[in-house]
Amino acid sequence: MTELHHLHAKAALFDLDGTLVATEHRSRAAWKRLFAAHHVPCDDAVLATFAGRRGQEVLAEHVHRFPGSTVDELFDEACGYLAAPDSPPSTAVPGAAEFLADLHGRGVPLAVVTSGRRVHATGMLDRVGGAGLFRAVITAEDVSVGKPDPQGYLAACRALGIDPADGLAFEDAPAGVLAAKSAGLRCVALTTSHGPGDLAGADLVVPDLTALRWSPPTGAT
Repeated sequence: MTELHHLHAKAALFDLDGTLVATEHRSRAAWKRLFAAHHVPCDDAVLATFAGRRGQEVLAEHVHRFPGSTVDELFDEACGYLAAPDSPPSTAVPGAAEFLADLHGRGVPLAVVTSGRRVHATGMLDRVGGAGLFRAVITAEDVSVGKPDPQGYLAACRALGIDPADGLAFEDAPAGVLAAKSAGLRCVALTTSHGPGDLAGADLVVPDLTALRWSPPTGAT
């Protein structure tokens, strides 16, 4: 029998890619295609550096390997691959739509903090109930520094009007876990993109969102 985890907080803040919608395979395919198009070697270790972070910031670390190209040019090219008809499809993470609907129905303030662009976030959120479920959607355009910096989560807490200590974040990547914890949030990590060992900084590690339940304050963990 699956162990249920009963949670409570004044607000819930979610990463998007890999946490609510399974998109990491699409992103990895796009980055891999970008490197291959420029004949730049790329292995799993390099691809892993993109997980949970703003694409431009990671590309800045590799742009020296792409003579004659700028970060913005490379990022736009990768986004083109991501939007191509043959890009792998994305699907909701198991339990995501149901968990969000339950939280929204209970009146729990919700926020998204993503390293992706707003147009990407809006499209992906349609797969789990829509952006209208969330009181705040913080995207790459809303911060000057991306994860693992806590700026995005701190902005979301301000938008929700909560102290970070009263919020609970949901993440799937080490950079995101570090961002949430650095902001002062508790964090639940999903092993949808990384193994448990990579997510050891989280307060709770689970396979997906199916075994999570929201409880009244007396049931807080």
